[in-house]
Amino acid sequence: MINVTKTYLPPFDEYTQILKRAWDKAWITNNGMLVQELEQKLKDYLGVKHLLYCSNGMIVLQMALKVLNITGEVITTPFSYVATPNAIIWEGCKPVFVDIDKSDFTIDADKIEAAITEKTQAILATHVYGFPCNVEKIETIAQKHNLKVIYDAAHTFGATYNQKAIMQYGDISTCSFHATKVFHTVEGGCIVTNNDELAKQLLLFRSFGHVGDDYYSVGVNAKNSEFHAAMGLCVFNHFDEILNGRKEVTEQYDRLLKGVAKPAIRKNAVWNYAYYPVVFKSENELLQVRDALANQQIFTRRYFYPSLNQLPFVKDHFSCPVSEDVSARVLSLPLYDSLSKEDVETICGIINKITE
Repeated sequence: MINVTKTYLPPFDEYTQILKRAWDKAWITNNGMLVQELEQKLKDYLGVKHLLYCSNGMIVLQMALKVLNITGEVITTPFSYVATPNAIIWEGCKPVFVDIDKSDFTIDADKIEAAITEKTQAILATHVYGFPCNVEKIETIAQKHNLKVIYDAAHTFGATYNQKAIMQYGDISTCSFHATKVFHTVEGGCIVTNNDELAKQLLLFRSFGHVGDDYYSVGVNAKNSEFHAAMGLCVFNHFDEILNGRKEVTEQYDRLLKGVAKPAIRKNAVWNYAYYPVVFKSENELLQVRDALANQQIFTRRYFYPSLNQLPFVKDHFSCPVSEDVSARVLSLPLYDSLSKEDVETICGIINKITE
């Protein structure tokens, strides 16, 4: 069986050796030493001022909306994982979907201003597949209209734009460290900001709004454990190896695949090989490929499908023809660092028989 992804697991002895430090202290949660160490390593790697390691990639989106006092309309993308609009709706805000760019599938910055109303308070955009949004134009629009910018950077760990980590952009950026991601901590995520006051409030939000016996604000339980942080520290030690392996698989796909299209990567961006999305000529062709691969125990994912403006719980109508078209024709192929050359050849051979 070949799944669309395979979690990288470091040598077990390495993991337990790191975990033993917390085990011996019997301090396994509530901002333990491994959590603090992981946060510092990630801050240094990303070049950011404040980073909080949290329990998952959706709670940090909710925290971002809450800390920025967003209660109204949020302009967002219809081409993302459902966590993006779910966070907006869960926080009592209204998602306003703006269609995507035909080339890289990120939100079309040229269409954002037309969607702004007196109720608009923020832009929440996704760096799709690890490809950066048009951050320059989004920032210009946000400053002009006094809007906050949140980036769902769930896919971007290890990716850069203009020689900076993609998570350095926006008022706040968030990331997922789920087991399916390039860098993972089994479950987890982080929230990033360079604003001191926001960082102080987010620290309170992460742990019920209190420090010791003193209560300062409303909060949630967004903490993560030493078990998860130990995995993160261990995976981080192998991160270059993981990236190089994924790069080799990606380059082999690029050489062998015929008759499919791929989203473009913005100039001055360095990708992290988070996914391998391909776009077929039609949805019917996609379904043929998916089923032919599944018959050989090779499993893909329609990532992302459907276009989020078509979700059954989105009550307002938003016209997003590009996203609706792309989401019907895009498929993510298996991609992980240990995927063999022979398996990639098999996958490409099956696809090429249908698409050429």
